[in-house]
Amino acid sequence: MTKRINVVGAVILDRSNGHILCAQRGKGSLAGLWEFPGGKIEEGESPQAALEREINEELLCSISVGDFIVTTEHDYDFGIVILTTFLCTLEEGQPRLTEHTEVRWLPPEDMMTLDWAPADIPAVMLLQERQMGAS
Repeated sequence: MTKRINVVGAVILDRSNGHILCAQRGKGSLAGLWEFPGGKIEEGESPQAALEREINEELLCSISVGDFIVTTEHDYDFGIVILTTFLCTLEEGQPRLTEHTEVRWLPPEDMMTLDWAPADIPAVMLLQERQMGAS
Protein backbone atom coordinates (compact mmCIF):
# COMPACT_ATOMS: atom_id res chain seq x y z
CA MET A 1 0.00 0.00 0.00
CA THR A 2 1.30 3.43 -0.94
CA LYS A 3 2.11 5.77 1.92
CA ARG A 4 -0.17 8.83 2.14
CA ILE A 5 1.43 11.97 3.55
CA ASN A 6 -0.77 14.88 4.65
CA VAL A 7 1.05 18.21 4.42
CA VAL A 8 0.19 21.89 4.49
CA GLY A 9 1.65 24.83 2.57
CA ALA A 10 1.59 28.54 3.38
CA VAL A 11 0.86 30.95 0.55
CA ILE A 12 2.33 33.95 2.39
CA LEU A 13 1.10 37.16 0.82
CA ASP A 14 2.81 40.55 1.10
CA ARG A 15 -0.27 42.76 1.19
CA SER A 16 1.78 45.86 0.29
CA ASN A 17 2.57 44.64 -3.23
CA GLY A 18 0.67 41.35 -3.77
CA HIS A 19 3.85 39.26 -3.96
CA ILE A 20 3.92 35.69 -2.63
CA LEU A 21 6.74 33.93 -0.78
CA CYS A 22 8.27 31.05 -2.76
CA ALA A 23 10.81 28.73 -1.08
CA GLN A 24 13.40 26.48 -2.70
CA ARG A 25 13.78 23.09 -1.03
CA GLY A 26 17.15 22.19 0.44
CA LYS A 27 18.43 18.66 1.01
CA GLY A 28 16.33 15.53 0.74
CA SER A 29 13.55 14.52 -1.59
CA LEU A 30 12.63 17.14 -4.17
CA ALA A 31 15.79 19.16 -3.40
CA GLY A 32 16.08 22.25 -5.58
CA LEU A 33 12.38 22.43 -6.41
CA TRP A 34 10.26 25.36 -5.28
CA GLU A 35 7.33 25.07 -2.88
CA PHE A 36 5.02 26.90 -0.57
CA PRO A 37 6.72 26.43 2.81
CA GLY A 38 5.07 24.15 5.35
CA GLY A 39 5.23 20.51 6.28
CA LYS A 40 3.59 17.43 7.71
CA ILE A 41 0.48 17.52 9.86
CA GLU A 42 1.14 15.72 13.14
CA GLU A 43 -1.34 13.39 14.84
CA GLY A 44 -4.18 15.36 16.46
CA GLU A 45 -3.07 18.66 14.90
CA SER A 46 -5.31 20.84 12.75
CA PRO A 47 -3.94 21.86 9.34
CA GLN A 48 -3.85 25.49 10.49
CA ALA A 49 -1.94 24.67 13.69
CA ALA A 50 0.50 22.51 11.71
CA LEU A 51 1.13 25.39 9.32
CA GLU A 52 1.79 27.89 12.10
CA ARG A 53 4.18 25.43 13.79
CA GLU A 54 6.02 24.52 10.59
CA ILE A 55 6.56 28.14 9.50
CA ASN A 56 7.84 29.01 12.96
CA GLU A 57 10.28 26.06 12.82
CA GLU A 58 11.36 26.41 9.16
CA LEU A 59 11.42 30.17 8.64
CA LEU A 60 11.67 31.49 12.23
CA CYS A 61 8.72 33.85 11.84
CA SER A 62 5.03 33.74 12.71
CA ILE A 63 2.04 33.84 10.39
CA SER A 64 -1.68 34.12 10.61
CA VAL A 65 -3.50 31.45 8.61
CA GLY A 66 -6.40 32.68 6.51
CA ASP A 67 -8.55 31.25 3.76
CA PHE A 68 -8.23 27.74 2.35
CA ILE A 69 -6.92 27.77 -1.23
CA VAL A 70 -6.87 24.19 -2.54
CA THR A 71 -6.04 20.58 -1.69
CA THR A 72 -4.06 18.61 -4.27
CA GLU A 73 -2.66 15.08 -4.45
CA HIS A 74 0.50 14.00 -6.21
CA ASP A 75 1.96 10.51 -6.47
CA TYR A 76 5.72 10.72 -5.90
CA ASP A 77 8.07 7.73 -5.79
CA PHE A 78 8.14 7.98 -1.96
CA GLY A 79 4.35 8.18 -1.50
CA ILE A 80 1.22 10.18 -2.23
CA VAL A 81 1.42 13.75 -0.95
CA ILE A 82 -1.88 15.40 -0.07
CA LEU A 83 -1.08 19.13 0.05
CA THR A 84 -3.54 21.64 1.50
CA THR A 85 -2.64 25.29 0.98
CA PHE A 86 -3.88 28.35 2.87
CA LEU A 87 -3.50 32.06 2.27
CA CYS A 88 -1.35 33.48 5.08
CA THR A 89 0.14 36.77 6.23
CA LEU A 90 3.28 37.48 8.22
CA GLU A 91 2.55 38.48 11.79
CA GLU A 92 6.01 38.74 13.28
CA GLY A 93 9.56 38.60 11.91
CA GLN A 94 10.87 38.02 8.40
CA PRO A 95 11.50 34.59 6.85
CA ARG A 96 15.01 33.27 7.54
CA LEU A 97 16.60 30.28 5.86
CA THR A 98 17.00 27.17 8.01
CA GLU A 99 15.90 24.33 5.69
CA HIS A 100 15.43 26.10 2.36
CA THR A 101 18.27 27.25 0.11
CA GLU A 102 16.50 30.41 -1.07
CA VAL A 103 13.25 32.36 -0.78
CA ARG A 104 11.84 34.85 -3.27
CA TRP A 105 8.85 37.19 -3.14
CA LEU A 106 7.22 37.05 -6.57
CA PRO A 107 4.04 38.40 -8.13
CA PRO A 108 1.70 35.53 -9.09
CA GLU A 109 2.26 36.10 -12.82
CA ASP A 110 6.01 35.39 -12.42
CA MET A 111 5.72 32.31 -10.22
CA MET A 112 5.85 29.76 -13.07
CA THR A 113 9.36 30.97 -13.93
CA LEU A 114 10.45 28.71 -11.04
CA ASP A 115 10.74 24.90 -11.11
CA TRP A 116 7.90 23.94 -8.70
CA ALA A 117 7.35 20.66 -6.89
CA PRO A 118 4.48 18.95 -8.75
CA ALA A 119 2.06 18.99 -5.78
CA ASP A 120 2.38 22.80 -5.57
CA ILE A 121 1.70 23.55 -9.24
CA PRO A 122 -2.15 23.47 -9.05
CA ALA A 123 -2.05 26.12 -6.28
CA VAL A 124 0.35 28.28 -8.33
CA MET A 125 -1.98 28.03 -11.34
CA LEU A 126 -5.00 28.91 -9.21
CA LEU A 127 -3.22 31.96 -7.77
CA GLN A 128 -2.34 33.12 -11.28
CA GLU A 129 -5.96 32.71 -12.41
CA ARG A 130 -7.18 34.72 -9.40
CA GLN A 131 -4.62 37.44 -10.17
CA MET A 132 -5.75 37.64 -13.80
CA GLY A 133 -9.37 37.84 -12.69
CA ALA A 134 -8.57 40.69 -10.28
CA SER A 135 -6.76 42.83 -12.86
